[in-house]
Amino acid sequence: MDTVFDSDAHPHGERAQAWVEATAASVIPTRLTFPDESTFGARLQTMDLGSARLTALSYAALRARRTPALIRRSDPEYYQVTLIEAGRHGFDQAGRRSLVTAGNLVLHDTSHPFEGMVPASSPRSESLMLQFPRKLLPLPERQATRLLAVPLEGGHGTGRLLAQFLRTMAEEEVPYSAPDLVRLAGTAIDLVAAALAHHLEGDRDLPPDSRRRVLFLQMSAYVQQRLAEPDLGPARLAAAHHISTRHLHRVFQQHGTTVAAFIRRHRLDRCRRDLADPALRAVPVHGIAARWGFPRPGAFTRLFRDVTGLTPTEYRAARLPRATTDQVRPDATR
Repeated sequence: MDTVFDSDAHPHGERAQAWVEATAASVIPTRLTFPDESTFGARLQTMDLGSARLTALSYAALRARRTPALIRRSDPEYYQVTLIEAGRHGFDQAGRRSLVTAGNLVLHDTSHPFEGMVPASSPRSESLMLQFPRKLLPLPERQATRLLAVPLEGGHGTGRLLAQFLRTMAEEEVPYSAPDLVRLAGTAIDLVAAALAHHLEGDRDLPPDSRRRVLFLQMSAYVQQRLAEPDLGPARLAAAHHISTRHLHRVFQQHGTTVAAFIRRHRLDRCRRDLADPALRAVPVHGIAARWGFPRPGAFTRLFRDVTGLTPTEYRAARLPRATTDQVRPDATR
């Protein structure tokens, strides 16, 4: 993410006003007041996703008001979905008032007046905000309006998937291509729609394409959380998501893969990670393979060599410092 504002780069007496200008340009114009401008500190980073923008915000106590006058002056007609990462944040919109704590999400509409507040008694607020045009949300506006300023669970189900997705985008330092950014924005908006639908009356208002994409993400997360479990496969995955195995295979085919290939690829990724980890240098190759669902050493070695061009032992030796590889006993699984 690109750093747009860091209060440390400004004199103390100018930080509050500089923050007003930075948030107006990168987020949305609001009327800001501060309990103590002399001690105010903040940081803002952004990531443009084409039609959407992800913003990481960190700031001390303040009050922000989106007034009717500001809306008349300029309104991009955005939804803003904020994931609170630290601190406590009060929100007021559409006649609802809530206090949102770390791990939860909240929805705003820039076309309606709202107020946000971080109390002086709260630790420094940290959050991730996804903002995008309202017309891109694949849900009726009347449905989304019911959830403005309502705390949404970010630790379970689709809310958890959305929170993880936003964190991953914010943390990864990857030079995404323009088409990649467009796809990331679409995925993020689909997850927002699914999280909102969960808090409404199910996903029947989601378009079929959005439902399929969210279902794939849900199943992907399920697989990656259970890679070490030997019975992980199509039957279990289908049952866990209340769909037929035929539907399951069709969803994976639409994403250019099969269930078996998807599981195998992610298990191999975990094996590569562990083989390159100096802290695991004493663990035999066959132990790492078995940990990630490859109980037969010979078959694992052949598969690993076919994918990487190296045996597991050669791969480990190439990636661990020489001082540590000397401590690894030759393993039968070569």
